[in-house]
Amino acid sequence: DLKGNNMDGVILEPSLYTVKALAILDNDGNRLLAKYYDETFPTSKEQKTFEKNLFNKTHRANAEIIMFEGLTCVYKSNVDLFFYVVGSSNENELILASVLNAFYDSISQILRKNVEKRALLDNMDAIFLAADEICDGGIVLEEDPNAVVQKVAIRNDDIPLGEQTVAQVLQSAKEQIKWSLLK
Repeated sequence: DLKGNNMDGVILEPSLYTVKALAILDNDGNRLLAKYYDETFPTSKEQKTFEKNLFNKTHRANAEIIMFEGLTCVYKSNVDLFFYVVGSSNENELILASVLNAFYDSISQILRKNVEKRALLDNMDAIFLAADEICDGGIVLEEDPNAVVQKVAIRNDDIPLGEQTVAQVLQSAKEQIKWSLLK
């Protein structure tokens, strides 16, 4: 009778709280985005220490998964970014990997396949929204990158003038002038 048991023979209750953290680090191990969903690392200092140690352990490795400090960490790197999804040691790696893939693929679509630090920093608002759409409080909400991108997408036409940024207003004005000249 091994159903629902872990290695120690203790029965584990199923839980929706599968993700302990999402993080994006640059190629120096500095935090660009980090969301922690429980009290595993309660202080900012502990979180940054964990991120630094995790980065040092994974930035040269060629794997996609690591057991680190009693946690299961799945990760992916691209150009100058490292994407991490962290779960408990008895979490299903496939679930964590699907969250990582949804996170990465959503960001890739938002950045129009230009997944690198500068593009990411220019679109941090959408990146944070994507992270929130994928995972809330450690519970996985969405794993379809297309659905995430659709929810995150902001259409300029629907934003009232008072809530648009100066750049959006200027862009809109340029388009209106261009169309009036073309008539």
